Amino acid sequence: MSKSNILFIINPISGGKDKLRIPGLIDANLDRQKFNPNFAFTEYIGHASEIAEEAANKNFDIIVAVGGDGTINEVGTKVMQQHKILGILPFGSGNGLARFLRIPMNTVKAIKVINDLRVRQIDTATFNDKHFFNMAGMGFDAHISSVFAGNKGRGLSGYLKLGLREVLSYKPQTYHIVIDGKEYVRTAFVISLANSSQYGNNAHIAPAASVTDGLLDICIVKEFPMYKLPVLAYEMLNSKTDNSNLVEIIKGENIRIRRPKDDAIHIDGEPFFMGQEIAASIQPLSLNIITPDYEG
Repeated sequence: MSKSNILFIINPISGGKDKLRIPGLIDANLDRQKFNPNFAFTEYIGHASEIAEEAANKNFDIIVAVGGDGTINEVGTKVMQQHKILGILPFGSGNGLARFLRIPMNTVKAIKVINDLRVRQIDTATFNDKHFFNMAGMGFDAHISSVFAGNKGRGLSGYLKLGLREVLSYKPQTYHIVIDGKEYVRTAFVISLANSSQYGNNAHIAPAASVTDGLLDICIVKEFPMYKLPVLAYEMLNSKTDNSNLVEIIKGENIRIRRPKDDAIHIDGEPFFMGQEIAASIQPLSLNIITPDYEG
């Protein structure tokens, strides 16, 4: 049996976790009867994308993102375009897509998922000219992603501290939304376009989302008084937002959004700046990815 050439692209700063021991763990636990492993460390934003593109154009069959949703986005975009196979070793702050796909947070167990080499196809999506795999959006979560990007104390606790500080001053905006031809006008705190169910850390904004249904879940977090913030947090952590008075969820394939001004957005948790007009659409079953054996 011929071996597959596999490249592990390691983001050394994602999730604020040390990755220097990762090559040793992989060497000790990867099935060498199936794989020829190689390693590359990223050095700057966008480097994972460059490495993945070069690897995809060479003789690498499988490219593994070792990091969080942002690293997965960079690597996965090139993997998808070159029709290769994506693997994930989750090392981010939230690990939304990995958690949804039930990829273990334990690194040795995640390596063993790669050893099993179960490949499935999942949906991806576009947000203007950028691909996303887990979640994209605008509003308060995009604002926080933008602020959080410049914060050295990355991790869940740092994110929560920033969120609590910023939430009191953030003002909801009015959005004009067209979903598969139907128009909506909503004043919203957040608009999230969900491919999977969760942001990360098991905070589920779209409990019924599927990465194989050919649809995005457009999650509109309504304007609400701050005393209801604990209610929203409880609903997200307990997968109850699909029956919430605070969140409206509409499924669709093609989405257009007009907002009052150019502003922050996020793509798989990474902040960007875009204009007033946003167009998003689903690309069904467009990414080959290694996952545990499960339905979702």
